[in-house]
Amino acid sequence: MQIEFILYVADQEKSKDFYEALLAIKASLHVPGMTEFQLSETTKLGLMPENGIATILGNATPLPNTGNGIPRCELYLKVKHANEYMERGMRLGAKLISPLQQRDWGDKVGYLLDADGHVIAFAEE
Repeated sequence: MQIEFILYVADQEKSKDFYEALLAIKASLHVPGMTEFQLSETTKLGLMPENGIATILGNATPLPNTGNGIPRCELYLKVKHANEYMERGMRLGAKLISPLQQRDWGDKVGYLLDADGHVIAFAEE
């Protein structure tokens, strides 16, 4: 099974640059309408422009750009040295939601908000 999570973004180029720098990996695919990052052998992160998905959604649902700035998902990434990712994210302009700290479920997790309002959690066990 292959898994891909797709975030709808206002500016594909700006988001590509942000996630390349934040994750310290290059996009595995970058074409008009879709950017992908290979996170693991079976998991990808995709970035799709809001106006691109709007043509697919039509009138079936509210369009993503009407919810900009409202947290619409959480990207929960278990990494080594979560503090480095948190610091890099804030240097890149992500907003700090909650600092890295031990959570009830056993992980040490910090939360950031990207420019499109997506919550990014960096966790370590």
